[in-house]
Amino acid sequence: MWSYRLVAPFTFAETIVEPPDPHALTDGQVLLRFLAAGICGSDLPAFRGTQGKLAFDTGPCAADKDGFPIHEVAGEVVASRHAAHRPGDRVVGWASGFDGLMEQVISDGDGLAPYDTALDPARAIGLQPLACVLYAVEQLPELTGRHVAVIGQGSIGLLFSYVAKACGAAHVTGVDPVDRTAIGPVFGVDTVVRSTSDRWVGHLSRDERPDVVIEAVGHQVATLAHAIEAAAFGGTVFYFGVPDDDTYPISMRTILRNNLTLKAGVTLQRRRMLAAADEFARAHPGLLDRYLTHTFPVSQVQQAFELAGRPVPDRIKIAIMP
Repeated sequence: MWSYRLVAPFTFAETIVEPPDPHALTDGQVLLRFLAAGICGSDLPAFRGTQGKLAFDTGPCAADKDGFPIHEVAGEVVASRHAAHRPGDRVVGWASGFDGLMEQVISDGDGLAPYDTALDPARAIGLQPLACVLYAVEQLPELTGRHVAVIGQGSIGLLFSYVAKACGAAHVTGVDPVDRTAIGPVFGVDTVVRSTSDRWVGHLSRDERPDVVIEAVGHQVATLAHAIEAAAFGGTVFYFGVPDDDTYPISMRTILRNNLTLKAGVTLQRRRMLAAADEFARAHPGLLDRYLTHTFPVSQVQQAFELAGRPVPDRIKIAIMP
């Protein structure tokens, strides 16, 4: 069966590998036939050649693994040893081995859930990041009437902006050096700030400081520091981005003096959150249509990742199809 793997920084190659043996599945595992995949910002460091750690793993980043680094997948169940999934089901969620760029993928069934059959697989891919955002918002204080700022207006940051507005935020500020003037308001952004986060926070007056600041960039120290500096007294900072380093220096003096709450975490209860994402998408028709902006055949995965790594104003979610 076909598979794609990183053979060098910025370079994918197709390989032919043996298909998985359905009889070798362990309890809880599901074998999927690939229908679609999504590119996440957390996949890009591996594409660039960064030697780090997987977001949900304690071991080293297996950059030489077939199918790596894709984890957002939609597929048809071929075989299952999970009680909730049967052959023929169409599901979306996590490729738990970060090896989703293969014709057949083995994954943990607890990270998969069925989706609205009215959705094609490319649009259904959007349910996985939406599930992550909804889980993160559950960890935040009540957003009704609050000023929420989202640093980073990529595919995750725009979803945070949309969900925050849907949850009753009085004002949503989106901060990104990429021009999101046209796209931001469609995703609930009231004030589109085209700026780096340091310049933005440097011009904030006291009464402009947001109650909740979401760092949706990751992979660097500076943006978290700026989020902490930007938050209003008694506010909350949520670090959603993936850290590339084990240790981040932050200003504990600022957190202490301003009575701030700093939160972070990975998405738990994945099947529940995928179901919640499916329900949210049904309640907000057109969201996933606007979210998906580009599709590529799997034979053009190289071009898909190259586009994902460029600051393009009209690019949000990229899906890869068979």
